[in-house]
Amino acid sequence: MTDRKKAVALGLFDGVHLGHRAVINAALAQRGNGLSPAVFTFEPDCVLRKSGGSSGFIYTKTEKGILLLEEIGVDDIISPPFGELCGLSGEEFAEEILSRQLRAALVCCGDDFRFGKNASCGAKELISFGKRFGFEVEVVGAVEYGGSTVSSSRIRELLLSGDIASANSLLGSAYFINAEVTDGNHIGRTIDFPTINQDFAEGQLVPRYGVYRTFTNVGGRVLPSVTNIGVKPTVEGVRRPLAETHIIGYSGDLYGKNVDVSFESFIRPETKFDSLDELKAQISADIAACNKTVN
Repeated sequence: MTDRKKAVALGLFDGVHLGHRAVINAALAQRGNGLSPAVFTFEPDCVLRKSGGSSGFIYTKTEKGILLLEEIGVDDIISPPFGELCGLSGEEFAEEILSRQLRAALVCCGDDFRFGKNASCGAKELISFGKRFGFEVEVVGAVEYGGSTVSSSRIRELLLSGDIASANSLLGSAYFINAEVTDGNHIGRTIDFPTINQDFAEGQLVPRYGVYRTFTNVGGRVLPSVTNIGVKPTVEGVRRPLAETHIIGYSGDLYGKNVDVSFESFIRPETKFDSLDELKAQISADIAACNKTVN
């Protein structure tokens, strides 16, 4: 991490949506004032605690890092395990973490941000602590889209319903997964449609089961693809949900590599077919639908 004084954006940042980006942009704007923009967030399991674990976190730590560092352009991400901080009072967090460890000159947060043991403190207390411990505070108001406040819970509902286009609008960029390509049963190769398999992390939200139009980044090349999320009901023995992607026009070995797959639109629900020939015919139709949309 840089030794410069920091402008620190605070938040859970699950999904890194338009509201989160407004807070982060407030910190980024301080780069011109000589401050290093940083994000202080929490491990994804903290989202499960806050939401009750009903639907899971949107992005893994790796995926958030890709967004924050590569796309948005912050200098540092500080993401300690929740257990290391949950016992700190709001005052202790402000003094020890923000002032001493992070050397914050400015702290940015949403107007609903909570911190300290049992979430006992909010923006008002943060401003007071800032005056005591030597940092300024900028409170960023909620962002609205389509007449409603942008929130992670709203985005979860959209992903669970398969409304990827609306979710992407609230996220500010395409929903994506970044995970290691794992070995599968190789059924796709036997029907001339090789695929890559990617597992969702434990506790991660799994979008609506079905087929999606996607784009896959292969070594810097962004290629059209078709992704099925679900349990592959036509294939016996597969019961854990995963993302299975056919990259249109690509031939190569991606096993063991982390690959980005970005989701653009929902094509159809997951279906169990009576034979692999029926599955093959449907995949051909799905690819044709994707190509038609692209063209």
